[in-house]
Amino acid sequence: MPPMPTPEGPIEAPVIPPRPRAEPPRKTSRRESAKPGKRPPFRLFGGFIRTLFMVAIIGTVAAGVAGYGLYRKLESDLPDYRWLADYQPQQMSRIYAGDSRLMAELAAERRVFVPIEAIPRRVQQAFISAEDQNFERHQGVDPIALLRAVVTNVEQYGSGRRMIGASTITQQVAKNMLVGSDRTMLRKAREALLAIRLEDALPKSRILEIYLNEIFLGAQSYGVAAAAHAYFNKSLDELTLSEAAFLAALPKAPNNYNPLRYPEAARIRRDWVIDRMVDDGVVTAAEAVAAKAEPIQARPSRRPDVVPVGGHFTEEVRRELIQRFGQEQTQGGGLVVRTSLDPRLQAATEVALRNGLMAYDRRRGGWRGPLGKSAHGAADWLPALEALPRPPGMLNEWRQAVVLEVRDREARLGWFERPNPRNPVEPRIGVVLLEDLAWARPVLPTAAGQAPRLGAAPRRMSEVLSAGDVVMVEPEPNRPAPAAPAARGSAANAPAAGPRPERLALRQVPEVEGAVVALDPNTGRVVAISGGWSYDRSQFNRATQAMRQPGSSFKPYVYLTALEAGIPPNQRFLDGPIEVATPQGVWRPGNYGGSLSGGYVTMRSALERSLNLVTIRIAQEVGIDRVADTVARFGVIDNMPRYLSMSLGAGETTVLRQAAGYASFVNGGRRVDPTFIDSVQDQRGRVIWRSQARECTGCAEGPNGPPPTIAENRRQVADPIAAFQIVNLLQGVVQRGTGARAATGLNRPVAGKTGTTDDYKDNWFVGFTPDIVIAVWVGYDDPRSLGNGETGGGNAAPIFREVAAAALQGSPAVPFRAPPGVALVRITTDNGQSILEAFRPGTENSATMPTEQSGAGAAARVDSGLGGLY
Repeated sequence: MPPMPTPEGPIEAPVIPPRPRAEPPRKTSRRESAKPGKRPPFRLFGGFIRTLFMVAIIGTVAAGVAGYGLYRKLESDLPDYRWLADYQPQQMSRIYAGDSRLMAELAAERRVFVPIEAIPRRVQQAFISAEDQNFERHQGVDPIALLRAVVTNVEQYGSGRRMIGASTITQQVAKNMLVGSDRTMLRKAREALLAIRLEDALPKSRILEIYLNEIFLGAQSYGVAAAAHAYFNKSLDELTLSEAAFLAALPKAPNNYNPLRYPEAARIRRDWVIDRMVDDGVVTAAEAVAAKAEPIQARPSRRPDVVPVGGHFTEEVRRELIQRFGQEQTQGGGLVVRTSLDPRLQAATEVALRNGLMAYDRRRGGWRGPLGKSAHGAADWLPALEALPRPPGMLNEWRQAVVLEVRDREARLGWFERPNPRNPVEPRIGVVLLEDLAWARPVLPTAAGQAPRLGAAPRRMSEVLSAGDVVMVEPEPNRPAPAAPAARGSAANAPAAGPRPERLALRQVPEVEGAVVALDPNTGRVVAISGGWSYDRSQFNRATQAMRQPGSSFKPYVYLTALEAGIPPNQRFLDGPIEVATPQGVWRPGNYGGSLSGGYVTMRSALERSLNLVTIRIAQEVGIDRVADTVARFGVIDNMPRYLSMSLGAGETTVLRQAAGYASFVNGGRRVDPTFIDSVQDQRGRVIWRSQARECTGCAEGPNGPPPTIAENRRQVADPIAAFQIVNLLQGVVQRGTGARAATGLNRPVAGKTGTTDDYKDNWFVGFTPDIVIAVWVGYDDPRSLGNGETGGGNAAPIFREVAAAALQGSPAVPFRAPPGVALVRITTDNGQSILEAFRPGTENSATMPTEQSGAGAAARVDSGLGGLY
């Protein structure tokens, strides 16, 4: 309000201060009234709850985000499991002999796949009860089992016991097949997630089928079928309840429940499985009692029909399978391989080769000393001898023995027998007599590459054996040791009281080696092969892998080349000195032993007597290039150097190639490619490879169609008439020449050729009948001389004869088949015998010369006919 005017002037209004607003009275808490200046306690607690709640919310959100991220990561890293729907696990490949007997099983994992329909329900239930009782109900993960495992592990924490798991069968499939077995929480999470996915994608039966065929059950067995065979030698449908429960007890720790090593632990675990089956209601209490009373009788023996011979043959088949199908398919593809092996002939071949090598070793090898020394006396020798490892190459019928006592003319030795692997060994005492040790001469030092030099035959037993020596012996139960008379005045030589001990033969593994191949000349199927003394001692196959000089066994290819060129077998060549200029100087070859006939001899006589000089002249006549072409066509030497020395066998080839080359002589000049495998089938029985891919016309017509015909698709590598002519010449080698020992006692047509290389380093004999070809080689792995006079006719030919006798046993004698057009003419040989000679039509009377005709005129006629080369 404006001031009011007055006569004296305006009057100011008085200033009144504002009245303060009254605030409503505030209620105070009891704590504030009791304690002035303090916050109430309940407000502090409420703030903590709100903070904790906020932290929980934030933590939950963070955990959810992290969990989702982990889930997404696990999901992105999960392998593709859908292929399990068509999964076929790795299976053993089996190799069978020609008589359908099992030879070997090839497997990285020893497994036999069995579909779930073929697995007995009781076997299935045994594994379900032992490993996953809720398998039929859960969805991949068993929460009840998981909770039980957590509680048990917490209770046992710090006790030193192993933590138990809660993996279901589905989780084990996921672990074994997809995620691996590393022990981490991340792997367990992936395993659980994958198990849930598997349950959605596959039926329970398929999951159980994969599990029962994949699980490792010890004894190198994967899957229930392989384990049933390995432990009990039974198929799945032959298993008893006790045996099925035992197999179900193995997945936890197969090695800890091996019934041969831990029989009590195996029994306890098996009974536990049976109790679980009772709890699940799949067996009755009475069945359980009967099953528990049944002992676990493991029979881990090999199948009785497994071929015990042919190690080198089997290895050759394995290498070829890997080359054709790869390592994975060979060892895990479930292949069924049919081979050409004849087990009976294979056994005879191995025995024949060992007999031949032992015969040489006793004649030339000498005694190379004991295996070692034993520090134990006559009272405690048995445990020490039992602990010694078996030497490689030691035959099954040989035994290790320790020399207990040495007298002048005999030695007492101790060895042991083990008739039953479960029973203790049985000690034996035997005697080696000095009269049986004339071969045991000491080996004297020689220069490298030279034949062994031997000392004098032993005159007393101490020159061969001494107490404590560990040697190899062969018991001879049919030859008891004679009662030795006591030496006068010598108590040491008095015979021991009691029954006479068993007589023993001292043995040693030969250093010399050898190889034998036997094959069918009409098909090339290898029916027997031995690549050395013992596959146990050396897996190196000297029949297929060793390149050796064939020596004179090469000469038939030179003579065949001449026969193909039209030179008749009665053509005469000069057996006289020859000089050949070479870049290294003048080469002056000679015949074996330096012998010379001093005149002209026929091709037949030269081959029968294995004359080197005539062979060189024939090679000069036809040309060494044509000889090289011949051996290449036969597959003996692919790229033979063009030197005349090659005509005498200075090149290198294998025993198998030599056998195949000679087979072409027998079958009319067709190329022979040796085969070990007849056919290969996959796991479904389909033939995926066959060795004889010959076209068959009419084979699919059925029983009402015309007779089928098989087309001949083998390559013709030699003229049939020339091939028969060389067969005829090689018969003379066996009948009158260097191979006479090869046919002794066979009483049938036999042909072949010996071979001995320079300095007697290689001995050969390659021979044949109309139905089989057998090639034999003897020599040292590190080429060195076998000794003066050691020839193919003396060492290899007897081995051939023994193998041929076994191969031809019970078969009729048949002649060699002559091709159409060949002319058989009776002639008189150089030694006066009358024989039938094979000629090419029109050459019966060409280039012939009477035996009594000689001199300069005869020489001139022959030289003119040969083009004046010499």
